[in-house]
Amino acid sequence: MTAHQVLLFDLDGTLTDPKPGITKSIQYALAQFGIHEPDLDKLIPFIGPPPTESFQLHYGFDEVQARQALAFYREYYTAGGMYDNAVYPGVVDLLATLAAQQKRLLVATSKLTVFAEQILAYFQLDGYFERIIGSNLDGTREAKTEVIAYALAADPAIARHTALMIGDRKYDILGAHENGLHSVAVGYGYGTQDELMAASPTHLVSTVDQLARLLQEA
Repeated sequence: MTAHQVLLFDLDGTLTDPKPGITKSIQYALAQFGIHEPDLDKLIPFIGPPPTESFQLHYGFDEVQARQALAFYREYYTAGGMYDNAVYPGVVDLLATLAAQQKRLLVATSKLTVFAEQILAYFQLDGYFERIIGSNLDGTREAKTEVIAYALAADPAIARHTALMIGDRKYDILGAHENGLHSVAVGYGYGTQDELMAASPTHLVSTVDQLARLLQEA
């Protein structure tokens, strides 16, 4: 694993546990359409993929409705939902160790870049990362494949065999495949084991401690 000098981390479900803030923001957005969902656990599938995609998939919204729902989601999220969140135990120590080893650390998320930057700054994690790459306000670069491709294209010096994508959903693993990268699926986030295994990650870990051991193996 020492050959992997460039580590791309997903954010939600990998570095932080965003469930309360994201699910409440989705709950608020749905309510604006007269859809009242009291069970936040039913909204867990929204954690990871682009929200517009999830509104269409899970609630049958058309593209226009999905964009309207996204605007409502962001209304709640920017009012404080993004900080209803927590860093997974062990993540700070992991990032500090990797930084001390002079690994190049990047964030690759489908979340808006500006939101990712604010969340990482709030939790004082931003200093560990060379770049924070997410989606754009105009709705472009939402797919994880596009986010990873942009991260790699921004620095032609990155050789793909030296880069590793780390995430908790199939989108992270499939995005890695499509960009020619190895991957680590983390089982402590929001992807089920069946989902992750079906995506064929290079490695699968269950805890942050296991992830740390994997990334530091000789």
